[in-house]
Parts: sequence; structure tokens; C-alpha cells
Amino acid sequence: MSSPRRRIETDVMKMLMSDYEVTLVHDNTPFEGGLWKVHVELPDQYPYKSPSIGFVNRIFHPNIDELSGSVCLDVINQTWSPMYDMFNIFETFLPQLLRYPNPTDPLNGEAAALMMREPKNYELKVREYVQKYASKEAADEAGAESEDDDDMSSVGSFDVDGEGDEDEDEPAGQMDDV
Repeated sequence: MSSPRRRIETDVMKMLMSDYEVTLVHDNTPFEGGLWKVHVELPDQYPYKSPSIGFVNRIFHPNIDELSGSVCLDVINQTWSPMYDMFNIFETFLPQLLRYPNPTDPLNGEAAALMMREPKNYELKVREYVQKYASKEAADEAGAESEDDDDMSSVGSFDVDGEGDEDEDEPAGQMDDV
């Protein structure tokens, strides 16, 4: 069996080379027509440990945190197997999550309660979110904001000693030959 690192590299390369896009055809759910950007984080133990999955733009769903976009870990872990790869996430897992929300194991209590008590109002609110946050323009904007957030987390220009960039071209230390 290949190493987890090799498997990560292989799965990511397959996704990058495929120019992958998922479309729910004849969806008949309130999510129909929505376009979401998805963040997938692969742990070092992948494929033996499930990936973390999050929606970059907002979505109103019982098993997805509305603000962070995180998908309920129980939902992922219940179905995850090392036999799955990245394509399974996009071809099977995410479409199933949108088609069959589980309001009994919610990350978004408001969505779960509305789905169970007032299904018509739940569908209206989902459609409102799709229109407002899941159009092509909104998805592109959310993706750009996500990239900006990554840039803001950089500490590369932090000046510890307050002396500016005088030593910028000097090495930080000696590198040992391996």
C-alpha cells in the first residue's frame, strides 16, 4: 500500500488536472442552481482519516455551519473509508449532503428547526441564500475574500526588533546537508 503522502499528492493532482466541476442535474431541491466554492483540507493521515470540508460562500443547511461553512464532521466520518478519494467527495458525498440534509444532527440549529417545523419556509430560505450567496458572482467574490484572508494571516513582514529591514538579505541560520 502506498504512503498517505503519496495518496494525497495523487488525489490532488487528479483533481487539478481534471478542471473539476460538479453539477446536480434534475436536482429538485431548494439548492438547485447554486454554485459553491468548497475548501477541502486533507489531514496527514489521509486517506485513513477523513478530510475537512467547508463551503467558502454561505449556505443555509442543517449540517453546515452558516458562518464558517464547515461540514458536520459526524456526517463525513460516518461514511468515510480509505477506499474513497477526492472524486468521491465531489461526486457522491456533497451531492448527497445537499439532497438529504439530516436535521437530527445539526451544525446549524436554525436551519434544522426550520426544516423540521416549517419545511416550506426552510425551502424559501434556502432558495433566498442560493440567490444571494450562490450565484457565479457571489461564489467568485467569496473565493477572492478567502484568498485575501489567507494573505492576511501571513506574518512574513512582522518586525520583531523594530530595526526595519536592515538584515533582510542575511540568512537566518546555517542549513545542514542531509
